[in-house]
Amino acid sequence: MLQINCEHSGLRSAAPLNRTYAPRALNLVERLRAAIDEDPQSARLMLDELSVVLAPALAGEGPSFASVVPASPQRGGLAAWQLRQVKIHIEENLADRLHVETLASLARLSTSHFCRAFKNSTGETAHTYIMRRRLERAQALMLGTAESLCQIAAACGLADQAHLTRLFRRYTGQTPFNWRRTFRTLDPALALPAA
Repeated sequence: MLQINCEHSGLRSAAPLNRTYAPRALNLVERLRAAIDEDPQSARLMLDELSVVLAPALAGEGPSFASVVPASPQRGGLAAWQLRQVKIHIEENLADRLHVETLASLARLSTSHFCRAFKNSTGETAHTYIMRRRLERAQALMLGTAESLCQIAAACGLADQAHLTRLFRRYTGQTPFNWRRTFRTLDPALALPAA
């Protein structure tokens, strides 16, 4: 089991980073190293995602969202370039409406073939992947900004605060307000100064 030193966050003991999301965190660190000089915008997005992946470990809890990442390319899945193009498009357009037809055209596949190939490659449907990324972005914004939940919902492509709350509770078992308060209380460095 991988250990994280938590002294910088005000937590005294090392928190275990379990096998469920340790590969994802390490993958993000490697991608971040590669992108930091060439693509600062992607690097910032990866830092946001990494903070979401590591926050539960630092708090001694499990991962917020179960992310299915296959160990190797799956037969019948997308090629690496296709998956990369689709993921970049999703990350850049999370605040907007995302249509599966657009994603399929980026991969140069029919919609039905794309849907099957995407699920084979990622272990989840395109819709589930997009919603998970929206909620992970919302988590990063909740910890890193003082924006209201309504503003965060809009920035993540969700209809309104009620939509964010409904989805967030389904995936984490907590309301966004309670989740934000819990993680800011656990790590005083995350608490934003009062305006």
